[in-house]
Amino acid sequence: MIRTFDVVLPHGITLACRANDAGAAGRPRVVLLHGFPEAAFVWDEVMAALAPEVDALAPQLRGYAGSSAPADVAAYRTRHLVADLAAVIEHGGAPVDLLVAHDWGGAVAWALAAQRPELLKRLLIINSPHPATFLRELKTNPAQQRASTYMNFLCRPDAARLLAEDDFRRIWPFFGAEARRTWLTAEVMNRYREVWRAGLEGPVNYYRASPLRPATDTDRTLLGVQLDDAAVTVRVPTHVLWAERDEALLPALLDGLERWVPALTIERMPEASHWIVHEQPARVAATIRRLLAEGAAPPA
Repeated sequence: MIRTFDVVLPHGITLACRANDAGAAGRPRVVLLHGFPEAAFVWDEVMAALAPEVDALAPQLRGYAGSSAPADVAAYRTRHLVADLAAVIEHGGAPVDLLVAHDWGGAVAWALAAQRPELLKRLLIINSPHPATFLRELKTNPAQQRASTYMNFLCRPDAARLLAEDDFRRIWPFFGAEARRTWLTAEVMNRYREVWRAGLEGPVNYYRASPLRPATDTDRTLLGVQLDDAAVTVRVPTHVLWAERDEALLPALLDGLERWVPALTIERMPEASHWIVHEQPARVAATIRRLLAEGAAPPA
């Protein structure tokens, strides 16, 4: 059973959260972060599979239904998102045994792991590019540039209004042609409608606040972006679960990743798409269990 509650953070932000059934004290703690255009409910099957041995928490990121949604685009810059996540982890007692993150949640998790490594023991990233490889590919790889052009649409001032039109007809294609034949059931679609009807300005503000999007004739911001290696290096043991049928995030984003993530393992899934959390929740839960077991094992 999934329970819901709000967590009020010290800096005034409230995040709506979902968690699995409470069990015995001392269970491993896992925090799971969703992406766009998702919501915390995407982790429900994973959290249910982990209960009762694992204490799993999935916060609704700022800007999404039920959580605080500041109107200012600047409120969605990385430092504020990291502050939210750090406060959530500290609220439950740091460090968390495993931080799991997908898509935009991964962008926040990469930053937290680099800046506040004391808050987590291990990191699991699911189809979310490290900022250094993403910057490199957006600058130099035409294929990734084409795959990421949707980001420029989401930065438009009218993006939220356009996405909401005609029963969100511009959002459903994000999930791909096969989704409705596999996991995108009428029930799941209604859960998404409920989230999106609460507002889409917050979710698209993540794109507006980030400089990591393809350069255009009128927006050359990306070309001036440089990242300090020290600021983005993640020394926490990190496992990347990468679905290779991702049409938006291409496998070249993994090339050379060990430069910024020295304690790295990569698990590739040729048969899965970007929406692997929906497609294969049991596989995701099994990976989490394995990583927790590895983290609990005594050194050889």
